[in-house]
Amino acid sequence: MAITISIKGLKRLLETMPADQNIMLSGRHGIGKSEILTKFYQDKGMKVVALFLGQMSDPGDLIGLPNKDEKTGKTEFMPPYWFPVDGKPIVLFLDELNRARPEVLQTIMDLALNRKLAGKQLPEGSVVISAVNDGEEYQLTDLDPALVSRFNIYKFSPTPAEWLLWAEQKQLDDRVIDFIRDHNEWLDGDIEKANQYEGLEKSPDRRAWKKVSDLIKGVEDLDEDYKNFIAGIIGVRATAAFWSTLNEMHQLSGKDVLMGYKKVEGKLKKLQVHQLAVINEDIFRIIEVGNFDKADEATICESLKAYVSMLDKGKKNESLAHFVSLITDGNYPKATVYMLTKTPDMYQSIVKFIQNI
Repeated sequence: MAITISIKGLKRLLETMPADQNIMLSGRHGIGKSEILTKFYQDKGMKVVALFLGQMSDPGDLIGLPNKDEKTGKTEFMPPYWFPVDGKPIVLFLDELNRARPEVLQTIMDLALNRKLAGKQLPEGSVVISAVNDGEEYQLTDLDPALVSRFNIYKFSPTPAEWLLWAEQKQLDDRVIDFIRDHNEWLDGDIEKANQYEGLEKSPDRRAWKKVSDLIKGVEDLDEDYKNFIAGIIGVRATAAFWSTLNEMHQLSGKDVLMGYKKVEGKLKKLQVHQLAVINEDIFRIIEVGNFDKADEATICESLKAYVSMLDKGKKNESLAHFVSLITDGNYPKATVYMLTKTPDMYQSIVKFIQNI
């Protein structure tokens, strides 16, 4: 069984693993493998080439076309469009590896072992990463053990908290974010139908929830037609669960606290530990992303100080300890720096709390 890693773990892996060691990521579709890899390496100034092996009909699609060298009279392969001819290292992302035809996989063998393609060497420092789908619902090609042995294998599974942070950054519709926050069991499919593929029946995934957000964003009143449209994206059962929450009473969120603490102070004091933990996560996610107007910064800082003071003076020690853990676990570095610089008095009170534990 492959070791499971999150987005945080994947980024650490990419930083740590030597370039000459190949990585294979297994996981469901629509969880952001290519997006994360592309951004990570582009930020480092490296070109990322994504090849969808499942779409290639023969090795020529990968290695290029044969051509006669007029000087030598010998046949050589013209490099494909993506092959680096400037000597700069690249990141070669081999997507859908276990959907490729067997003859295409044979070409990958030399690439994975020797970094060569039809006799042409990839530049020093190039990285080879493959991705495979994992599950009985996929039509897959069995991989040769000799090929598998040339990759370090990890199961990529972003946590719901990481997806929520991404959703906040992309400014997905609040109704989608709030639903997944409270019902993250629906983020990656229908748990009652896991591994029970039933033809064209839809089930939710991370990409699908983004589509739902795109559909409903800016639409205040969702009628039955919208319900049907959503069902075509995430399936009937997930839609029923999502729809039922739209009619529930609005629950407090981190945004409510930051944009007007005094208005919700009474309700906050009545919340249980697990409910305040949700508020804490919301607050850190919002500040980490920074999707708020500078004009609201004074309000946010005052609300933040009042909220932490309420947790401290109200003897909600478990909730304050959870708040502190979000600072110390390193998952919200920008939010931590923001609190340190914008609310230094509050930060000092947190330091004292830590010292007294």
